[in-house]
Amino acid sequence: MKLWRFLKYELPYLAVFLTGFGIVLAVMAADPAARLHWGNVLYALALLLLLWGCFFIRRYVLTVQAAKQLREPDSPSLSLEAELCREELEALEKAHIRTLNEVQARQNDHYNYIVSWFHEIKTPISVLRLLQQTGMEPRSVGEEISRIEHYVDQALYYAKLDSFNQDYELVNCDLEKIVKELVKDHAKTFITRKIQLRLNLVPTIVQSDAKWLSFILNQLLTNSLKYTAAQGEISIALAATREERLLVLRDNGIGIEPQDVPRIFNRGFTGTNGRVYAHSTGMGLYLAQELSRKLGHYITCVSESGRFTEMTVHFPRNHDAYLDIVAPAKP
Repeated sequence: MKLWRFLKYELPYLAVFLTGFGIVLAVMAADPAARLHWGNVLYALALLLLLWGCFFIRRYVLTVQAAKQLREPDSPSLSLEAELCREELEALEKAHIRTLNEVQARQNDHYNYIVSWFHEIKTPISVLRLLQQTGMEPRSVGEEISRIEHYVDQALYYAKLDSFNQDYELVNCDLEKIVKELVKDHAKTFITRKIQLRLNLVPTIVQSDAKWLSFILNQLLTNSLKYTAAQGEISIALAATREERLLVLRDNGIGIEPQDVPRIFNRGFTGTNGRVYAHSTGMGLYLAQELSRKLGHYITCVSESGRFTEMTVHFPRNHDAYLDIVAPAKP
């Protein structure tokens, strides 16, 4: 540390010393009974400068030592300002570390998802190759192509999740129409596996983005079909209360283990069923819930292992989705 740089910041102390000495002299000079002797004044000034010199030599030594120990957690602080700066820097460092950990966690999740996605999409591709070798059945080919399209859509929506604010359009959506279109898209699966479908639909209008909402509901229906055995049953109902509109999707499939229910919407969580019954990326329900929240909706689940799973999409009546989507993006 250069001496001149140190003195630059310590000049106020010298000014205080000299000002105090000057005030004392001025007060004494203003008193008619007081007699000033210049020898005494110079002697007092010399003592004051000596005291000032000792003070700043000591302070300079302590400052140099503190500067050398600056990166050590227990290094001394020579002023309140330095102490507050240290606390602020420590808080910024902790926040930076947390941010880095979050970024690393997202990168790990992204990597794990991509790896799982590759494994998932290889299955229908392998089936298509097998069908090509053994003689293609149009219905089977269509099912495998639909599976590939679903996995591609899932990856696309996952990639767009962080930029959701730039790709949405809130309009009045007809839930009854959307549900019927989704059921029509999966008609072959219902017929092939002889799964009974019960619909209890009434005209229901909700404010949402039609494209994203279709993806959310398609993800829920795809999950039900995946985990419902042949000749099972799936029901879809629309209902309304004073507070909200509801879409309830229920199946009598394998259900969800009690310990897994609270975590099924977590990123990358596959649970017992995802590991035992089918390889899963663990991203479908996570995407459905995240997109629902961004649109001002949310999903809840009730399930009993071995008996049923019931997914409910809630559409609150007095919730303005625009505020959640647009307001956070404003500076």
